[in-house]
Amino acid sequence: MRLLAATIFVLAAPRLLSAQERGAVALGEAVAGLDVTTRVLLIGAHPDDEDTQLLTWLARGRQVETAYLSLTRGDGGQNLIGNELGPLLGMIRTEELLAARRLDGGRQFFTRAYDFGFSKTAEETYTHWVKDSILRDVVTVVRAFRPQIIVAVFSGTPRDGHGHHQVSGILAREAFDAAADTMRFPRAATVGLGAWVPAKFYRAQRFNPADATLTMNVGELSPFRGMTYAEIASVSRSQHLSQGFGALQRRGTWFDYVKLEASHVSPPIVRETSMFETLATGWGRFASAQLPAGARAAIDSLDGAIADVRRAENLAAPAPMVAPLARVVGLLERARSGLTCPRNGFAGGCMGVEGDLAISLETALRRAQQALLSAAGVLVEATAPRELVAVHDTIPVTVSVYNQGRGDVVLDGASAWMQNVYGTPPAGTPVTIVPDSSARVTLPLVSEWASAPWWMENGFQPGTDMFRPPPGGIISANGPIGEDRVAETHARAALRIAGASFVVDAGPVVYRYADPARGELRRPVASVPAVSLRFDDQVEYARVGTALDREYALRVASSATAARAVTVELTLPKGLVTDSTVRHVALDPFSSKTVVFRVKGQLPKGRHYVNATASSGGEKFMTGWLPITYEHIRPLRYYRMATVQIEAVEAQLPRNPQVAYVKGVSDNVAPMLYQLGIRVTMLSPELLATADLSRYGAVVVGPRAFAATPLIAASAARLQEYARAGGTVVVQYGQQEMQTPGYLPYPVTLSRTAERVTDENAPVKVLEPSSRLLAYPNRITPDDFKGWVQERATYMPTTADPHYRRLLEMHDPGEPPNENAVLVAPLGKGAYVYCTLALFRQLPAGVPGGARIFLNLLAATGESTASALPRP
Repeated sequence: MRLLAATIFVLAAPRLLSAQERGAVALGEAVAGLDVTTRVLLIGAHPDDEDTQLLTWLARGRQVETAYLSLTRGDGGQNLIGNELGPLLGMIRTEELLAARRLDGGRQFFTRAYDFGFSKTAEETYTHWVKDSILRDVVTVVRAFRPQIIVAVFSGTPRDGHGHHQVSGILAREAFDAAADTMRFPRAATVGLGAWVPAKFYRAQRFNPADATLTMNVGELSPFRGMTYAEIASVSRSQHLSQGFGALQRRGTWFDYVKLEASHVSPPIVRETSMFETLATGWGRFASAQLPAGARAAIDSLDGAIADVRRAENLAAPAPMVAPLARVVGLLERARSGLTCPRNGFAGGCMGVEGDLAISLETALRRAQQALLSAAGVLVEATAPRELVAVHDTIPVTVSVYNQGRGDVVLDGASAWMQNVYGTPPAGTPVTIVPDSSARVTLPLVSEWASAPWWMENGFQPGTDMFRPPPGGIISANGPIGEDRVAETHARAALRIAGASFVVDAGPVVYRYADPARGELRRPVASVPAVSLRFDDQVEYARVGTALDREYALRVASSATAARAVTVELTLPKGLVTDSTVRHVALDPFSSKTVVFRVKGQLPKGRHYVNATASSGGEKFMTGWLPITYEHIRPLRYYRMATVQIEAVEAQLPRNPQVAYVKGVSDNVAPMLYQLGIRVTMLSPELLATADLSRYGAVVVGPRAFAATPLIAASAARLQEYARAGGTVVVQYGQQEMQTPGYLPYPVTLSRTAERVTDENAPVKVLEPSSRLLAYPNRITPDDFKGWVQERATYMPTTADPHYRRLLEMHDPGEPPNENAVLVAPLGKGAYVYCTLALFRQLPAGVPGGARIFLNLLAATGESTASALPRP
């Protein structure tokens, strides 16, 4: 099956998803922005890096078209709300950014850079990202969005801490000049976009206000929303729940700061009263542009027409605003039609001032249309009878127009389509909609391929941590369009209101349904394969020399409108057998069944694969999708092959393989231990204080559990009592909270920027070669540190009490040694292990050494040299 050869993907809806904002707030803000033609682009490295307060103050408070360009989608971060990591987390954080932008009014862009995890320097980051490629992406976005002002979130110096942050600050400054350089970046290299010269370049100074050249009170009250811009920004920032950024709303006066660093228009850099000092912001800045006569006349008439709208402005009773708003819409349509460049979302065919004008007109036209619809009491929406449509199937879409105003509205036609950004123009027989009535047009919507994240369509560029660009451009058309306008489904309606004819965007197409506990919910329609296959796991362990006897459950699902006869075939590696590798499944429309294969045998050391394929109706299917659902974001679907990777490891178990596991953050370790033969009991934090722990050989506490769950922190003493009684406690890494007295049996300290080893290949020195912990039940060798992913260790203590034994030393190149990655404290008859090795990444990735090391940690009690240590 072909997944997205060149498609556009929409991630789908947290609240009432609608293409149209309505009411007094939407009307007031849209009218306020009719004569604002300026644009500001903020550039940072990750989701949640943006200066949300500045963005909100500009977008909601000054009606400036404001966007955030994040170099990455935050794939390499951690996840406080679930177990998704890597590309799945990148999908979640992309959607969290889009949810934030819907609140703060901003636009959203990305480059092809993949967040490969924490980086300490810009130089290290460039070993993962090809600098000129990422810079070209940034230049493409600058040329598409055409900002007058660029604001770098970071300084571009080591002061930024994170190498990604430094790179974003460096590339932002380079792009400020490079966007105008068609020798370095020809038009062909930036999807046909020509030179653009931003006027001013600023750096955010939130954490260094003494160097600021401009101070803004982002605590001003929005007259439309009844909240300060800082309060709105707090709500926006709270969408980053996967990063634990839920926050109180900031009330009262609150200042933000920027520093003017470079300018193509300003006199010597001095303190300013406005970012737009020396810049024209209205339609008058196009007064000298050479334009076709029709466009020129329309532009010259705009200021007067907008003044008429404001004279008639009455947000509580807006009917008198309809006629002047209709005139503004007509003038904007006439002006835009007079330009030569296509309406492709970024005015790709227009150069210089004409391109600037085209983008400004399209922004104003969206605002004017929104204002006209709100004033006229008109709602346009597109709905479908279900959420999912199978590839090559058709689903009916109803475009509805509701007239709750005082005048007639004419629906001249409608159109709906999937996966083609340009689509078809609306068509149909005109229908007059009188007040307090509605009209509907039903159209077929045909799916050509499955909905999937477009940036992952072609995997990774070899040898880099960058997504491979799709054919036809560095980031296809989706990059310069902006992620907030990339959509899987589209619908348009051609309307006439008060003499103005225009086409309004009614997409995305949504499925409406009632949830008894939450009320009305809306989900965008998406396309999926007619038949999907999915195993529960992608990666598993097996032990060499141990008989494997497992059941593999394969979910086979149909999204087709007709019944399907499906033949499923399992392919096994040498050494494994099953009773029958071929099964036949009859699927009703929109149904699923689970086929279970019992697999037995033994595997030699190494990597092996179990694969499933399905045949139906002359087609072959080899993929399935994993739903990702959280209430604060729209539903997502992660596609993966119907394959299980089995890593066969030479590993022995501790004498008592019964383990109690208390889950932490982003924690997928317990299932991997179970596959190795550990008898894992998941222990809830509520039971930790009272459960009988004596039967367990070890109690494991997951990553960051002390901070995430107060009940675990409250049971710290219980864990130490269990160790004194002869048990083994293994606590995986925490952050600054681990310095809290009593959390660990002996104190540790962490530097403010905690030490970590981000080079997954960094040398590891064994400090105690005779340590039983490195010999039982598995002898740890240098091979056990090969093939690691993303990092060696994270949030390592800088100092640790002498009671701890130190087993390993590691450090990144050019940094001092750190011996605190694994700390072992004998307690009474048992042992307490504090481990900051990134095992929470290694085990889910199937790294052999990660499994062997973890099994040894479970057997820490009985460390043969422990008697030499002082006892508590």
